[in-house]
Amino acid sequence: MATYKIEGMDCAACAQTIEKGVSKFPGVQNVEVDYVGGTLKFEGEVELNALRQRITALGYRVADEQPKTEINPARTENGIIAFARFLLSESGTRFAVVGGAIILLGVLVSFLNGDVANLLYVIATLIALFPLARSGINNLLINHDFSINMLMTIAAVGALVIGETLEAATVVFLFAVGEALEGFSTTRARQSIRSLMALVPATAIKLHDEHELVVPVEELAIDDLILIKPGERLPADGVIASGESSIDQAPVTGESVPVYKTIGGEVFAGTINGSGALEVRITRPTADNTINRIIRLVEEAQSVRAPSQRTVDRFARVYTPAVVIVALVVAFIPPLFFNAPFYDVSGEHGWLYRALSLLVIACPCALVISTPVTVISAIAAAARRGVLIKGGAHLEALASVKAFAFDKTGTLTYGKPAVTSTRSFDCETGEACSRCDDVLALANAVERRSAHPLAHAVVTAAHERGVDKVYAPAEAVESLAGRGVQGQIRGKLVTVGSHALFDAEYPHDLAFCNIVQAAEARGETTMLLSVGDKVRGYIGVADEIRAESAEVVRQLRDLDQKTVMLTGDNAIVAKTTAAKVGVDEVHAELLPEDKVTAVQCLLRDYGSVAMVGDGINDTPALAAATVGIAIGGAGSAQALETADVALMGDDLKQLPFSLGLSRFARHLIRQNVGISFAVKALFLVLALFGATSLWLAILADVGMSLLVTLNGMRTVKYQR
Repeated sequence: MATYKIEGMDCAACAQTIEKGVSKFPGVQNVEVDYVGGTLKFEGEVELNALRQRITALGYRVADEQPKTEINPARTENGIIAFARFLLSESGTRFAVVGGAIILLGVLVSFLNGDVANLLYVIATLIALFPLARSGINNLLINHDFSINMLMTIAAVGALVIGETLEAATVVFLFAVGEALEGFSTTRARQSIRSLMALVPATAIKLHDEHELVVPVEELAIDDLILIKPGERLPADGVIASGESSIDQAPVTGESVPVYKTIGGEVFAGTINGSGALEVRITRPTADNTINRIIRLVEEAQSVRAPSQRTVDRFARVYTPAVVIVALVVAFIPPLFFNAPFYDVSGEHGWLYRALSLLVIACPCALVISTPVTVISAIAAAARRGVLIKGGAHLEALASVKAFAFDKTGTLTYGKPAVTSTRSFDCETGEACSRCDDVLALANAVERRSAHPLAHAVVTAAHERGVDKVYAPAEAVESLAGRGVQGQIRGKLVTVGSHALFDAEYPHDLAFCNIVQAAEARGETTMLLSVGDKVRGYIGVADEIRAESAEVVRQLRDLDQKTVMLTGDNAIVAKTTAAKVGVDEVHAELLPEDKVTAVQCLLRDYGSVAMVGDGINDTPALAAATVGIAIGGAGSAQALETADVALMGDDLKQLPFSLGLSRFARHLIRQNVGISFAVKALFLVLALFGATSLWLAILADVGMSLLVTLNGMRTVKYQR
């Protein structure tokens, strides 16, 4: 699929114009235009010159391989200066600037000679109108569509015909400035997330044969060793090979407190080293580091349109040609059938003038831009807090959520369980004994082949107790989905599984069962072990609850959310954890498919549900929910790719923020759409009664574009 960068797009109507124009080429199919990302993709063969000519004819540009310097968000503190720079950088708006200067000259000359002033107004109109008229006429000839530019062309030419030269010039100038304002707003929103690129240094200190070499970050390869001095930003993703330090991960994960890391700890490009020198081994190429992945995914997310945006776009598609028909009716029906004046008479506007005013007022610019600027700003604001929202559709879906379902292990808890008790069925002392150690050794032999967090806890404990070498790794290891694992040790089948599995398939003494239940009542997750059909003992594992879990659940309840915990753990442990965290409802001993069923039940009860999990083990449940939220996305490529929302750091506190942001964005979208419709309706009525002018109508439209843009960008400053 061919991909090109397109310049000059500022709304969905622009994208539709280009899509239709390019699809007219023979053999071209599957045309996709993303006006937020500024890209054109299509399948088929088209000569580059022919493509350039078609895009230029429609009023846009195919970017060069080395694109021009774009607005740097870091330099845009003064919006007026930045906007003026933008006006002069665009060829179309330069015509408007020249036209505006001639209008100003005409106003000054009008005090001396009215005829000369009128001539200057006509010249200003024609100059400023040229790029608009070319685009509108070409779109009509190529796509057979009436565009906004065509509406303005008809209105301006009509105003010149009836002698309203100053109004014609003013209308075209203000419209061009309004279009430039839309483009400027879209460009700034588009580039706000790309300021993250500045977080990654351009060079790195590479360690090679005991020498330190300063190299461009693009030359770094996987397994290269680099030196990070105190206070420096990390140029790449990697793991610490030597040293220890506190790392400020706020640019990536949104964490406000630096994280202490030592050998083996994962670090990310763009984060800031603390006071210790580090040697880091590269784990990802520069193009695929965490910062670049975030930028790429956020840009893709910005092109996923929200439902409200799709509705507005569909409305605008039929709205523009409908307006032309209505304007023709307004211009000709009253004069033909009701003896009303066609031209202006005795200080009263004629119906032609009223129809031209209607064309100007009907411009849907403010309406079209009302949703995307809000969505883009909200997604960028979330990304800066370490929350990746994968599109406007998911942003709006999150705002409608009525219930949050949580996985337990690794979500409400830290996901780093440790063995807290080991007990053999025939324990000699009631405390850890040689037979208890043998239970741990057998479990270690089986669990060494498993990647489950509980298996890691068993292997770690066996190593610490010095029993990890007693048995060779088990053979023919088989996972019992959601229930345990089993394998062959010295010719005997050894099974390590949940209490529920053993209750169903491995009969055991009631007294021993009571001992296991007592451990579960303390909040331990128990794994029973059998050799053949004989139950040999159990291992108790505990997982520490996250410090913020209870507060996050409370905040979600304050936001009128139902909270539910879904876990594969046994019911006693699940209820103990739930009581400490404060969730409303618990579903325990669930297999992966059971979690999906539980989410579907919640959807029937509440209509819209968010599922929060680790993004890997809970993938089916995440996919079944209205919104799937993965935590720890910075360290998990799968979480970044599969979740609707990814919390880049292991920080549940971002959940209430994300919910509040999505609701705020939805509120602003409704405000913008409502205000846009209200102002349009008001001025349409005024136009029909001849109570408004062309320049006032277009000024109202430009003002509305500015208002909805500034209102939508309030999401950037959202705090909770």
